[in-house]
Amino acid sequence: MDPVIRETDRLVLRAFTSADVDAVYEACQDEEIQFYTPVPVPYRRADAEKRIGEELPAGWSTDKSYTLGAFRKDSGALVGSYCLFIVMPGVWEIGYWAVKEQRGHGYSVEAARALCDWGWATLDVHRIEWWAMVGNLGSRAVAERLGFTVEGTLRNRAIANDGKPHDWWIGGLLKP
Repeated sequence: MDPVIRETDRLVLRAFTSADVDAVYEACQDEEIQFYTPVPVPYRRADAEKRIGEELPAGWSTDKSYTLGAFRKDSGALVGSYCLFIVMPGVWEIGYWAVKEQRGHGYSVEAARALCDWGWATLDVHRIEWWAMVGNLGSRAVAERLGFTVEGTLRNRAIANDGKPHDWWIGGLLKP
C-alpha cells in the first residue's frame, strides 16, 4: 500500500520524509522516548535516517506496518509518530510517541484516533491492541481516552533499554 495522508482539525498525518530526519532525531533524544519505546540508545542521526529512509517505507510496501508522522497545521511542528502494525490476521497494534513539547495538548489522542479510524475503514481488522510499559502514564491516558480497555498487566514482559525486565499493560479496542 502507498502511504496515505490524513487530516484532523489541527494536524496533518503523513509519511515521514528525509526532511523530517532532524525533527525525529531531536525528538528521540528525550529520555522518556528512549526508556518507554524500543528506539536505539543512544539515538543517533543515522538511526533517524535509517528509520525514515528504509524501515518505514518497507512497512508500507510489505503491508506489515503503517507509520505516519503527525504535524501541526499551524506551525508544521512534529507532534509525534503513530503506527499500526499487524500482530496476526485481524489484529493490529498501535504504537506512538509524542515530542516532549507537544504533550498535554490532546494531539496524540487526535492523531491516534485518526489512525485507528483509518485502520477500521481500510484494513481487515477487528481488534487493535495497545501495549505500554507500566509507568508510562501518558500512553495509558491516550489509550483510555481512545476507548481502549486495559485488560491486564503482564509481569516482566520485556526487557527495556535499561537492560531490565519490566511489567507491561495491555489493552484492546474492538471494531465499532
